[in-house]
Amino acid sequence: MKQISFPSEKSLALLIDPDKATGKSLDKILSLATRYKVDYIFTGGSITFNSIDTLIDSIRERCRIPVVLFPGNLLQLSSKPDYIMLLSLISGRNPELLIGNHVLAAPFLRNVRNKLVPVGYILINCGSKTSVEYMSQTEAIPSEKTDIVVATALAGEMLGLKMIYLEGGSGASKPVPPELINSVRKNITIPIAVGGGLKTGDQIEEAFNKGADLVILGNGVEINSSLIEEGCRIRNKMRKIR
Repeated sequence: MKQISFPSEKSLALLIDPDKATGKSLDKILSLATRYKVDYIFTGGSITFNSIDTLIDSIRERCRIPVVLFPGNLLQLSSKPDYIMLLSLISGRNPELLIGNHVLAAPFLRNVRNKLVPVGYILINCGSKTSVEYMSQTEAIPSEKTDIVVATALAGEMLGLKMIYLEGGSGASKPVPPELINSVRKNITIPIAVGGGLKTGDQIEEAFNKGADLVILGNGVEINSSLIEEGCRIRNKMRKIR
């Protein structure tokens, strides 16, 4: 089976919610993503009313950026993306999100297993209860509990997961603390993705500097589309330093 290298260098992704990005708004964000060479387009969300397949087709009509499925539930499964994040919510103790949903999804995913990226998904409490916490029926790990976050990330790596995703949650009031990212980076060898609450270039740069391999932008871009240009500029600088 082909071994996936994802990401292979410092990378920036945009998370597009199927229920928010349509028509002209999708045209605009993908035009900017193409101009500044965003690495990946993530698709998915906590609740989705519109078709993931339809969104992926629309993205492919507009750009050639690789599409990553970031499923919020079983209804969001698709074989169309370039990569599929197989998420295990290892910060919580909801058995359905640790293994239950994976069992149900396995027959569908077995024919696209070369696209799968097993990911340890860790929710961090960054100041407010997020949609992810509510929908997953789990509690996020407090951002000051560094030892618990590090141990959870280590356990994920030891279980064979290929990436750790530190998530502040959609609509988070602030991002994952840089020093927390740094502590996880010092203790694991697999890639680290960071998302949630990133609204400024300084926050993006801090995340990269402290050890993030992949930074995902979502709501921050909806508020300020120039963040795409700024994020890509910072990513390019990080690649030169590395």
